[in-house]
Amino acid sequence: MSFGFLGIQMGFALQNANASRILQIFGADVHELSWFWIIAPLMGLIVQPIIGHYSDKTWGRFGRRKPYFLVGAILASIGLVLMPQADMFIAFLPALWVGAGMLMIMDASFNVAMEPFRALVGDNLRTDQRTLGFSVQTALIGFGAVIGSWLPYVLANWFGISNNAAEGAVPPHLILSFVIGALILVLSILVTVLTTKEYSPEELASFETDSESDETAEQENAEEKSSLLDIFEDFKKMPETMRQLSWVQFFSWFGLFGMWVFATPAIAQHIYGLSYTDSSSGDYQDAGDWVGILFGVYNVVSAFYAFALPYIAKKIGRKKTHSVSLIIGGLGMLSIYIMPDKNWLIVSMIGVGIAWASILAMPYAILAGSISSKKMGVYMGIFNFFIVIPQIINALIGGPLVKYAYGNQAIFALMMSGVSFLIAASLVYKVKDVDDVIQS
Repeated sequence: MSFGFLGIQMGFALQNANASRILQIFGADVHELSWFWIIAPLMGLIVQPIIGHYSDKTWGRFGRRKPYFLVGAILASIGLVLMPQADMFIAFLPALWVGAGMLMIMDASFNVAMEPFRALVGDNLRTDQRTLGFSVQTALIGFGAVIGSWLPYVLANWFGISNNAAEGAVPPHLILSFVIGALILVLSILVTVLTTKEYSPEELASFETDSESDETAEQENAEEKSSLLDIFEDFKKMPETMRQLSWVQFFSWFGLFGMWVFATPAIAQHIYGLSYTDSSSGDYQDAGDWVGILFGVYNVVSAFYAFALPYIAKKIGRKKTHSVSLIIGGLGMLSIYIMPDKNWLIVSMIGVGIAWASILAMPYAILAGSISSKKMGVYMGIFNFFIVIPQIINALIGGPLVKYAYGNQAIFALMMSGVSFLIAASLVYKVKDVDDVIQS
């Protein structure tokens, strides 16, 4: 059911680990990176609630959620192929703007594909299965991200594909990595589309409790006439649990965005002793490849930790599990500043991986219990607001902070990310976990 997430996250990892250095190769300054990255969360803000709304209303011969993530995968694969080759369009437009445009297409398409996958798990699993369901999804996300993150390094160091290129051109090992990622994305999505059964709206209605059925009957006529504008009404009526989780998500994703955007220049400067103006040099590409390895480390840790999450949550509760995981991640991020060389950064990424696994699983497991199946898609889409809004804010202020407050030292952007994780951990305790209350 979740296998397609392996391909989605492989493509997403290639984007996260390499988009900043590709944009730098095309001419972006380090303090401008977050402004180009603002495209990604904006697409999530716009696309996910719309896709959630329409996937809730869709039922046809191809299913309810599957048509959306298949189309999203195909469009994302096009963006993956074209972004690192944006310089081929230089006769028509600057490569930097074409690359930014491909980043927009990729992220919009990833969002089209991801939201219905979240809703699919909520649709198909009982309350007592959801923690495990989202954890399995997280594990597949982790494995896909490891492949995507490590692929450029493997191609350059194991297969001899060059990581050098002329000024303003992307090295061949990155271009090939993105092409491979596009192929695996489409193939993995097809596995889910061809092998997974979806419950019809009638079947889902039969699974609801008596109280849920009564509520559904009262709303049935109104929902038949519902429109896209009802998203705003749904936003106002969001469950209390979602409101409480929104602050946890805000600080979690503010920190993640800072890491994704500034990890390469931060580590190139702080660990390798390079200037961000060296972005086309072989040493800078080596630093970028090592960031890919580090991102792979945190993802492989998250993949294995995801299997432990259901058991830990059963022992100490989902809220405490999430809080402790975020604390470990925050300390891991802060430790980057004191690490003596690149190899020690692996220890830092182990902590980040623990937080990442929990961020991908625990909030959704907590949230799903407070949402009716009739609204699972749209509320999963609305929940994405609290993922993309902090990223948009970081995108707007992150670059100026690096330039004016941090003196172009991107390492302090990573320190801010660590502090954000710790704030998120403290806010988890204010969340009401409906399923925990029911089960107790």
